[in-house]
Amino acid sequence: MRAPELVGRDDEVDELDRILFDARKGQGSAVFVLGEPGIGKTRLAAEAISHAYNAEMVVLRGRGSAMGPAVPFRPLTEALLAVGRGGPMPDDSELGPYRSVLGRLVPDWSTPGAGVADGSLIVLAEAVLRLTSVLGREHGCLLVLDDLQDADVETLAVVEYLSENVARQGTVLLATVRNEPGGALELARSVSRRPGGVGLELERLDLPDVRRLVASCLGVGTTDVPADTARQLWENSTGNPFAVEELLHSMVSSRLLRREGDGWRTDGDVRAEVPTTLARSIVARADRLGPRGRSLLSVAAVLGRRFPLSIVQRVSGVDDHTLLTNMRAGVTAQLLATDDGGPDWYRFQHPLTAEALLAELTPVDRADLSRRAADAVAAAHPGVPGEWCPLVARLRLDAGDDLAAARLYTEAGRRAMTEGAAGSAVVLLERAEQLVAATGDVRNRADVLEALLYALAEAGRFERAFELAKTLPSHAAGIEPARLATLHTRLAWVAQVSGRPADGMAQVAAARELIGPDAGDEATAQPDAVEAYLAMDSGAGRERLQEAETLARRAATAAERASMPGIACQAWFVVGNVARERDLAEASGYFERIRTLADRHELPIWRVYAVMGLAGIAWLDRTDGAAIQEAEREAWRTGAIMIAQNLAAILGMDSVLRGDFRTAADRIAESLVSARRMQLTPVVRYSLMTMATLAAHQGRRTEMEQHLA
Repeated sequence: MRAPELVGRDDEVDELDRILFDARKGQGSAVFVLGEPGIGKTRLAAEAISHAYNAEMVVLRGRGSAMGPAVPFRPLTEALLAVGRGGPMPDDSELGPYRSVLGRLVPDWSTPGAGVADGSLIVLAEAVLRLTSVLGREHGCLLVLDDLQDADVETLAVVEYLSENVARQGTVLLATVRNEPGGALELARSVSRRPGGVGLELERLDLPDVRRLVASCLGVGTTDVPADTARQLWENSTGNPFAVEELLHSMVSSRLLRREGDGWRTDGDVRAEVPTTLARSIVARADRLGPRGRSLLSVAAVLGRRFPLSIVQRVSGVDDHTLLTNMRAGVTAQLLATDDGGPDWYRFQHPLTAEALLAELTPVDRADLSRRAADAVAAAHPGVPGEWCPLVARLRLDAGDDLAAARLYTEAGRRAMTEGAAGSAVVLLERAEQLVAATGDVRNRADVLEALLYALAEAGRFERAFELAKTLPSHAAGIEPARLATLHTRLAWVAQVSGRPADGMAQVAAARELIGPDAGDEATAQPDAVEAYLAMDSGAGRERLQEAETLARRAATAAERASMPGIACQAWFVVGNVARERDLAEASGYFERIRTLADRHELPIWRVYAVMGLAGIAWLDRTDGAAIQEAEREAWRTGAIMIAQNLAAILGMDSVLRGDFRTAADRIAESLVSARRMQLTPVVRYSLMTMATLAAHQGRRTEMEQHLA
């Protein structure tokens, strides 16, 4: 009882056709399809995909996570995997360093021998934007992200960036979003109000459209649908297309609506409350599969809206024949569909189906199924890699094992941090912190707090980090002093990043008090390095710079003795920056030292920083622009895109100072476009200052003053 044609959305289809036509001419758009569950958002997106295919556009499609907590970047990863299936992946000549950046989403795309030094979401978003531009250069590209309300915060950040920048290329971003409070809906509303943004809010169907929908489902003309049947379905469904189809299925199955001769007639009154009727219709259809089929569907619903057959089989203990027979029956009953995740994967045709089946389980039965499902996943996937980890965490929580769930959420949060998904890490770790707080397990809470502080810092959630800091004294009992000192040192770095030197110094002092005056190199190196940065950035004059250098030298020496190369590089970078003010040759020695350490210990980002420092000195000392160009190439090769943008802006200034004004104007214009799009504020400021200098060297006072302003 699914309608083969799209009904009641003629205006929306016309609007999407116009948008796709504009994209093929190089004018992109960001489109958000909004509405309640069952209103037809995914169906409309499928219509757009069909029209795009017919127009020879490249189509990429991904969905929000349907297996519990949002998995970082899942919709984008799923969408990009279609690139390899649909044809060759663009090579380095087309994407440059952005190909390696996309390796964060699809590891196979990483360029051999190149790192990905920049973990910035903006850089990743720029990489996705450039990929869609390359793919759609001939006929345009349609990127569809379904169920965006289930996406992680990193995906939402990438979507926002794409929404702001697709207008200049032939890309259409099409996202479907439930009209439920949350970050996705806020983003959709915000983008829809901007130029280039489109919001399509789907309304419920009126009576004539419901009659057309019923006719399509039954395969008859509109006049062949009994008027009273159409009205009853319209009233009971309140015009929701999914509800219409479900109620129609129930009427036909119960023979309240039946074929007689060449037509259909109704018998009886099917008025009822919509949620109750829908749930009963879905459950009744599941019951018709028999006890075994109903049981298998309950296991699947516990796993999520999409699920692997192998796990369902482990939980239920059925043989292959029984499993596949019941899954096929579920497909025939229009409860299930095969999933493009692979031959082992199925999904519920609609989220409301899984929700209705879960609602029928008693709390005891749901907890038992959740425990068995968690055990099955852990046995099938040792170490619960990838999206299995947050899924098992959710299952353990549903089973009532809060401590096990907290540990798994903590692990999932740490992994999200490693993947550069700080926002998702915060969400996962805050769940873990809430759970472990209730258990009274001091040691586990220390683990969670440490990880959460790192995630908050990376996500820019500084206020939340300092709120958390206030709770540390109440949780300190039972935590080893060294662990607590590490937490305070991390908070000091958060303060340094967020421009709060006084708070940073207070946290360093707390860390030093805990480690004591006789602590070894491993305990003192990091607090010294952090305090050195705080002193260097305080802007309090030469004495503070001298203090910064003293602290940094002490930190670097201790870090080298304790085999902590990353902290050693961090500390020597402070020394090099301070030394540059008095002696360029001396500063070069420190940057060379960083490069040696970075090469020895395979620290690509610190190698790039060292090369940048050396190139800057060569430029200042010998007007060596070639050194800057070589550093820029190194940054691009390594994937340190923000550093590369900085160096590109310096090359613009180099051209100004050489009197090559035409080259300078081109370089600065290109630098400004990229820097503004990627929100690299320091590079934007430097580029504007360079443009002011360019105007001044040509005697253009008014233009100079405009750029300075």
